[in-house]
Amino acid sequence: MEPTYEGALALARSATGPLAPHLPTFVATLIEQRYAVVGVRAKAWAAVAFDAWLSARGVRLADVSDAHITRFHRRRYRPRSDCRARPRVHEPTALRHLLRYLRAQGVGGVPASAALAADELVDGFEQFLFRDRDLAATTVRGYLRTARAFVIRRFGDQRVELRRLSAGDVQGFVEHQAKRQRPRALKQLVCGLRAFLRYAVYRGDVVPALVHAVPAVAVWTTTPQLPRAISAEHARLAIESCSRSSDVGRRDRAILFVLARLGLRAGEVIELQLDDVDWEDGHLRIRGKNRHECLMPLPVDVGEAIAAYLKRGRPFTEDRHLFVRARAPFTGLMHDSDGVGSIVRHALQRAGVDAPHMGSHQFRHALAVRMLQERASLPEIGDLLRHRSPMSTSVYAKVDLVALRALVMPWPGSAS
Repeated sequence: MEPTYEGALALARSATGPLAPHLPTFVATLIEQRYAVVGVRAKAWAAVAFDAWLSARGVRLADVSDAHITRFHRRRYRPRSDCRARPRVHEPTALRHLLRYLRAQGVGGVPASAALAADELVDGFEQFLFRDRDLAATTVRGYLRTARAFVIRRFGDQRVELRRLSAGDVQGFVEHQAKRQRPRALKQLVCGLRAFLRYAVYRGDVVPALVHAVPAVAVWTTTPQLPRAISAEHARLAIESCSRSSDVGRRDRAILFVLARLGLRAGEVIELQLDDVDWEDGHLRIRGKNRHECLMPLPVDVGEAIAAYLKRGRPFTEDRHLFVRARAPFTGLMHDSDGVGSIVRHALQRAGVDAPHMGSHQFRHALAVRMLQERASLPEIGDLLRHRSPMSTSVYAKVDLVALRALVMPWPGSAS
């Protein structure tokens, strides 16, 4: 028998354990968010089974935690003899979704991470970054991850006393992370660590000298890497690989057009809102780094791709993001999910392009290289890419082979 929404609701109403009062509304919320019938049915099955397991062990609703989900998933279980797929593989994800819903309603146990003594300190650091530093949300998220990891590594779940920090603690944390991260990622980590220690100085918990204990990371600014730009032909193949007859294809095609023709960063694409498109004047409002906004012209082909997505590809949702997820919940693409990067990666794979770099930033580099080949000046390129420093644009001078060839000195003894 085919699964139905009504069947999933009936299944949720059959629960009798501690979660029973909330399961029907949870399933109703999934239906409102337009989850697929099969997904709603699977989440309802997992929730009801989890509810029965909690009831058999006398677990109260207020005590339910992530640890119970782990123990429930590890329970003894005999799959059906005709089951070929991995049994219960999606069970933990479905139950964590349920637990997040319960916590949002003010019921359910306290998350394990919230029990850490470091949370109050990190929360204060977050307010400091937003209120006093006015940093972008993406930067703040990275700094908070670093601060939390540092504090937890030093103090664990014990009381946090920053005055006990030493230079050895700081250097030991960076050395530990250096074994797991590449130089560029490690450079971002030490920036976040310095920001956290400056916050600790601001609070009066540590001396200013401790900030200088953070070791530097050798990422040479005098010899930056050459920009890894996708070729014009490969960019065309990637765009044409997106189906014009499917909702996902129309969305991905519009996103690739925005990347290739306007040189936007992935985060800027994610932040685009419906109101940012000015169809009458042909402008697109861009929210760049440090919350700087600017207007960019909307090319005809980009506008046509966006219009096709809005008319025949974008699902109905109250979310105001221009580009939204193709599956429920229909919300904007998440920064931490690498949504734009995965779109680029899959497009290149469909097009059969064996590119050494699969990220979205190569379209931005390609736009700058093409402008340089068309004899645009570096300041003009910097204006289009919204660089705040000329140093950020100067790296493209290294790819202008025609101009560089005139600067080459003849080799002693050569025919030239």
